[in-house]
Amino acid sequence: MTYRRAWIALLIFTAVIINYMDRIALSVAAKPIAAEFGFSPIQMGYLFSGFLWTYVICLIPIGLIVEKVGAKRMVGGGIAIWSAATAVTAMTTGFASILAARLIMGASEATTFPACGRIIRDWFPERERGLVTTLFNGGSSAGPAIGAMVAAALVSSFGWRISFVVLGALGFVWLAAWLYWYGQPENVIWLPETERQKIISKRNGELATNVGDDPAPSSLRYLLSQTSIWGLVITQACLVYTAYLFLTWLPTFLQSTRELSTMNTGYLTAVPYLITMLFGLTIAWTSDRALSSAAIQAGKRRNFIAAMAVLSLLILLAPVVGSLWQLLLILTLVLTGSTTGAGLNFTLASDLLRNPRDVSRVIAITAFGGNLFGLIAPIITGYVVSGTGGYTWAFRIAAVLLLCGAFATLLMTRKPIESEYGPRKP
Repeated sequence: MTYRRAWIALLIFTAVIINYMDRIALSVAAKPIAAEFGFSPIQMGYLFSGFLWTYVICLIPIGLIVEKVGAKRMVGGGIAIWSAATAVTAMTTGFASILAARLIMGASEATTFPACGRIIRDWFPERERGLVTTLFNGGSSAGPAIGAMVAAALVSSFGWRISFVVLGALGFVWLAAWLYWYGQPENVIWLPETERQKIISKRNGELATNVGDDPAPSSLRYLLSQTSIWGLVITQACLVYTAYLFLTWLPTFLQSTRELSTMNTGYLTAVPYLITMLFGLTIAWTSDRALSSAAIQAGKRRNFIAAMAVLSLLILLAPVVGSLWQLLLILTLVLTGSTTGAGLNFTLASDLLRNPRDVSRVIAITAFGGNLFGLIAPIITGYVVSGTGGYTWAFRIAAVLLLCGAFATLLMTRKPIESEYGPRKP
């Protein structure tokens, strides 16, 4: 049996890598940008979170129209716009223009997760979804790792403006590959017939599999009336808060507490993110193998998510460990918990949904919750660091939220999410 669907997994994985490379570029270049324009920590906190303002606003509307527009056009159009916005950052002249570029980037990046959630449901058998979704979400670890090294090298060698031009151009290279390769598994000519039939027959587990039998997508009002939806949203919010605290402030934290250069900061930021991706894939693969089809559809993946939230509580040790390598170990485990838990939470959403046409909507709602807290994480951290002169209380706030996330997934995601319009046709 061939496994050419791996090309789709690779495409959406690299899309998220580019997405997060563009996000972290500002964090890596924060020191020279702040020096050039005289920005305070509070101003940098607003710039770090700026792209999330429009990202959060656009998530649910985009999730509602994915079924009409189609995943191929949604993802392709999104990366074209955000790559252009990234490149244009090189021409900015101050706070307002940098913020404007970040706002445009955020709105267009909101296309990725809702559309790719549906792509994973269409392209991969049920017992592969945990691994593929975590690989896809793992781009949020690989992107900062690769982006930190690439941006650090570019900033150190050519200045911060060139780094944004190069990263923006990379998105258009990916777009060409996407437009050439992507299509529905029922239609693409490069997929062997035996593999096509396996995908179609196994992607909904023990449920009916014909796409034409799916009911219409459930309404937003109906979905928001489901307790399991709120469990997914709260869990995602609590996990992503920590992930974004690190995404935006980790380079500055390492520079200010360990007196590192921009280049060394880039390399040492990359280490936890790269190892996190490997740990995350192993944990996700384990969740796929350990759970039966019945357990998956009953939402038992929630136990893995709760364990990841508990693992991330090690963030409380970050301000007190002595050596740099002890600190990197702690950061790696915290990132593993927060990012792997967030990826598995998206998988849990697909596990609980009985109508595949609801996937993009529920992924958008879940991502909205996560990124709403992701939006406030760098701002709150900026105020806390400015007010206390350190990071201890910033990490304590994250720990409280992680505990809330563990309880939310265990207690609130216990019921399948049925279609508003009844079961699939026999």
